[in-house]
Amino acid sequence: MVSEEFTRIWTKLTREWKVNLEDALAPLTEGQLNVLELMLQHEQMKPSDLLQYLSTTPAAITTLLDRMERNELIVRTRDDQDRRIVWISVSEKGISEAQRGLEIRSQMIGEALDRISSHNQQLLVYLLGKVANHA
Repeated sequence: MVSEEFTRIWTKLTREWKVNLEDALAPLTEGQLNVLELMLQHEQMKPSDLLQYLSTTPAAITTLLDRMERNELIVRTRDDQDRRIVWISVSEKGISEAQRGLEIRSQMIGEALDRISSHNQQLLVYLLGKVANHA
């Protein structure tokens, strides 16, 4: 059955990519890279803003941000008008680590895609887009 074969291949592919990416990114994690990438698209965010982008809980986001702050990847600041609001932004080290991580991820995916023709790469992206839009 096609769905079983797709599941088998997709599971193997994502597991291998995750392991290889985590190894290459160390000490950065894939989750931290995803947050840094997201935050680089915004000047600053509130931790609660991350909820719409990450499929996790507020407590998990807090734990992730705590770790990222300890590793000097992000900076937390209080809002000048409302001290209850905490803003998070990417530090200089975070920018550097994000750039390194994005290059590593791009290279890994590029090497995998280089195994197939340019036409098939475009077809793969198109087909995955069709599958993703109907999920």
